[in-house]
Amino acid sequence: MITCDFAILPVGTETTECKDYVTAAVQSIKDSGLNYQLTGMGTQIEAENLNELYEAIANAQEAIFELGIGRVYTVIKVDDRRDLENRTLDAKVETVNKMLK
Repeated sequence: MITCDFAILPVGTETTECKDYVTAAVQSIKDSGLNYQLTGMGTQIEAENLNELYEAIANAQEAIFELGIGRVYTVIKVDDRRDLENRTLDAKVETVNKMLK
């Protein structure tokens, strides 16, 4: 399982408000069928392989461009762990929560 945290930042907007751009990007991820979690600072997704991961992010970027933005800046963090199975986003959080005192 590959997990990813990413954020897409539109460059050159008229205001500081980003909710329309975030909504378009997240809708694209939702439409991909991949499991995802929206956070206050980005979006996390799970994928079986890098191709579907990068395709989903590329489509999210394209959704921003379709709103008339001429430039986007995307930050991507990928955890491609192959020594354990089923290391989902939830499993990672559960592991740490179990260790907290």
